[in-house]
Amino acid sequence: MNSIRLAADSSCDLLSLDGMDFVSAPLTLRTETLEFRDDARLDVDAMVATLRATRGRSYSACPNVDDWEKAFGESGDVLAFTITSALSGSYGAACVAKQSCEERDPGRHIHVVDTLSAGPEIMLLIEKAASALRDGASFDELCRIVEDHRQHTHLLFSLESMHNLAQNGRISKLAATAAGVLGIRAVGLASGEGTLEMLGKCRGARKTQEFLLHEMERLGYKGGSVRIGHCQNAAFSLELYAEIRRCFPEADIRRYPLRGLCSYYAERGGIMLGFEV
Repeated sequence: MNSIRLAADSSCDLLSLDGMDFVSAPLTLRTETLEFRDDARLDVDAMVATLRATRGRSYSACPNVDDWEKAFGESGDVLAFTITSALSGSYGAACVAKQSCEERDPGRHIHVVDTLSAGPEIMLLIEKAASALRDGASFDELCRIVEDHRQHTHLLFSLESMHNLAQNGRISKLAATAAGVLGIRAVGLASGEGTLEMLGKCRGARKTQEFLLHEMERLGYKGGSVRIGHCQNAAFSLELYAEIRRCFPEADIRRYPLRGLCSYYAERGGIMLGFEV
């Protein structure tokens, strides 16, 4: 297996990757008085509870250039993955770090992927990269495989709360309050441009599940790998898992609790659903 490092910012929800040289560059979540670093020491449940009670501004901050240079290390080729550039400066910082590292060592090759997504979809791309490395892919082959696979993955999400989105100015506080009071779940996807595109509103878990499954099939899902991330909503993620398994018995489906950055945006009850087509 080739000695190639995989790196990603913490929006990928991975802290380590079995058998791989993998490094996660943490994002941070901030209020006027507190900071939560999205690394292995973060108590995600405590962070979610604190932010839910916050009435002032909250926001996320991406890894800076120095953080990315540390993630890339001193030598060797690196394939890096970032959260969508439409929502964060992580991609830009990683590209500056790439240029700096390659100027210091012209023999190095660093490729930065703007995933145009987050969470479970990035996880699928990293898993694809790891599989290619285990099969002996060269660095150039690895980059081509991942960039091609990016055209065959999608991300859907379901939000029960939009408090944090309102607190950081991405939606109006009136819209967020209305959703919370009426029990409406917003369902959307990561668009081809890497923005969050709302598809519809559902009331209740059953209708939300039906909506998500319908959108998966509309986007071309036929039984590929699925990753279901949830924020304090294990019950719904299990129901969704079971229904996809019922319809596609051979599919590789895994579910897990979201880490810090994705929990910040998904909030309590939220679901992020990445899948291959």
